[in-house]
Amino acid sequence: MTQTIVALDFSSREETLAFISKFHQPIYVKIGMELTYACGLDIIKEIKKMGHKIFLDLKLHDIPNTVKGGMKNLAALGVDIVNLHCAGGINMMKAEMEGLREGAIDGNVPLCIGVTQLTSTTKEIMNEELLIEGEVLDCVLHYALNAKKAGLDGVVCSVHEVQKIHEICGKDFITVTPGIRLRDDSADDQKRIATPLYAKEMGSDYIVVGRSITRSADPKKTYDEIEEMLR
Repeated sequence: MTQTIVALDFSSREETLAFISKFHQPIYVKIGMELTYACGLDIIKEIKKMGHKIFLDLKLHDIPNTVKGGMKNLAALGVDIVNLHCAGGINMMKAEMEGLREGAIDGNVPLCIGVTQLTSTTKEIMNEELLIEGEVLDCVLHYALNAKKAGLDGVVCSVHEVQKIHEICGKDFITVTPGIRLRDDSADDQKRIATPLYAKEMGSDYIVVGRSITRSADPKKTYDEIEEMLR
């Protein structure tokens, strides 16, 4: 069953806690660079103590030893999902998994997923600016296979690549899909977008929804409506 992760794309503790207070049961949330850089790691610990599950979206990308040390410390926070860039290569991803295992609390190793290509990346950007030839799908599938070889639990991808990834990596290989918009929402800076219902049809394991919920006049109602679509 597809699950919703709410992106807490806020810049202050006060704004974040005011938003979370609208939900009277634990939900899955994504904490990214914006909130982490604004509030530090304490906000992660505070939200975790409230009972919410956390996808810590910091997209590590560095030399293997540095990523290993970073992930060891992130694992100690008790978060549920962490991620990195697949572009760092298989050795980096393997080192990251070692760090997660070393830092895990009571053996509870967070799930680790690899970012394939950002949902803001188009074929033109990939070919002309990044100098990666071919179609976006081909690159995404190649990175997904590398992630699987390295022992990762899954990848971040667009909804449009989910079925192919499950075909080549297996149904148990997790797909986390951002770029989710309700039918009447603006695409903003996202390019490879989809609705929650289409994501469910394609087999996404998790959808990441930010502005459609956080900018809603009634975030709790919008969240509940999305959850109903996914049942």
